[in-house]
Amino acid sequence: MLPTGLVAHERYFWHDPGRGAGFSTSSIYVQPDRHPEDPDTKRRLLALLEVSGQVDHLLRIPPRPATMDEILCFHTPRYIEHVRALSAGVGGEAGDSATVGHGSYEIALLSAGGCLAAGEAVLSGRARNAYALVRPPGHHAEADSGRGYCLFGNAVILVKQARQKHGAARVAVVDWDVHHGNGTESAFIDDPSVLTISVHQDHNYPVDAGSLDVNGTGAGRGANINIPLPAGSGQGAYLATFERVVVPALLRFRPDLIVIASGLDAAIIDPIGRMLCTSETYRLMTRLVMQAADEVCGGRIVATHEGGYSNAYVPFCGLAVIEELSGRRSPVIDPYLAEFEMMAGHALLPHQEAVIRAAAELVARVPPGAG
Repeated sequence: MLPTGLVAHERYFWHDPGRGAGFSTSSIYVQPDRHPEDPDTKRRLLALLEVSGQVDHLLRIPPRPATMDEILCFHTPRYIEHVRALSAGVGGEAGDSATVGHGSYEIALLSAGGCLAAGEAVLSGRARNAYALVRPPGHHAEADSGRGYCLFGNAVILVKQARQKHGAARVAVVDWDVHHGNGTESAFIDDPSVLTISVHQDHNYPVDAGSLDVNGTGAGRGANINIPLPAGSGQGAYLATFERVVVPALLRFRPDLIVIASGLDAAIIDPIGRMLCTSETYRLMTRLVMQAADEVCGGRIVATHEGGYSNAYVPFCGLAVIEELSGRRSPVIDPYLAEFEMMAGHALLPHQEAVIRAAAELVARVPPGAG
C-alpha cells in the first residue's frame, strides 16, 4: 500500500500574527494575550507524531513556495502585493482578523506550496493520501482580502492547480472546521466541477455566512452544501451529517480528488468553538471520507490543516486523523477521551436532526459524476 504523506516545516511556526484577543479592537482595556492562531497547536501535533513514532511511518514531503502564477489563480495582484508590502515592513492587517507579521508573505507562500506539494505527491501516485500541517491557514481567505487568520486560500489554490496541471476534472472539498469555509465557497460557488461542503457551527464565523440555502449559483447550482449545525453538536450530529449528507454527496459527485479542510476547532475544549467533538469523532469522520474516496477516486485525499486552538487537545485530534489516513495506530491513548465521552451532549438531538434532514435533501441537487 502507498504511504500517507506529511508536509511540515519549522518556518510554518514562525508566522507571527501578533498578540491580542484575535479580533480587531481599539479598546485600551483589552489586556494583550497570546493570539488564538498561535503556532503551539501545530508544533505540539508534530511533536506528538514524532514522539509516538507515527512520523516514521509517513512519507515526509518537503514543501516548496507557491509560485506567483499559482497564487494568482485565486488572488488578485493588488492583494498579493499588499501582503508582500506589509510583510516586508512591520506587518499589519490584510483583512478582517488577518494579520501579517514581518516575513509572513514568504511563509504564506510556503504554506500554499506545502499543500500543492501534498497534492502533487497524491496525484502522481507517490502517496495514497497526505496531510499538510501548514500555517497560516487558508479557508477564510478571499480573492482580494485576507480573513479569519487566513492569508492565502491554500485549499482553493490546491484545487485549481490539481485541475489545471494534474488532470483532476472534478474535485470535492469537505470542510469540517468549526467555522464556515467562506473563502473556498466564494471561489467555486458557480463551478459545477468542484463540490464544496462545509460542516460548521451555525453563525460562528463569519457570522453572516454558511446558511443552508446557499447552494451554488448559475451552472454551479447544487455543488455547494452548507450544514450549519447548532452550537453544542457532538459526535451523534457530526456522524449523522457525514453518513447522510457528506458521504452520499461524494458518492453522487464522484470526484477525482477529495480535499479535507481539516480544522480541529470543533473539538470539545476549543476556546473559540462551541461544539463537542472528540478525537474519536475526527477518527470516524476521516474513516467515512476514506471509504467514499476508496469507492470514487482511488483513495486520493489531501487534508490541509486549518483551525484548532486548544494546545491540549489539537494534538490528539490531529493524530487520530493521521492514524486513520495511514491505517496505522500509534501507541498513544487520548488521555482525555474517556472523560469527554462521559459528558452529556453527544447524542443526536431533535434540533440538530432538523438541520441534517434539510441538508440531506440537497444531495439530490449535486451534479452527478460519471460511473
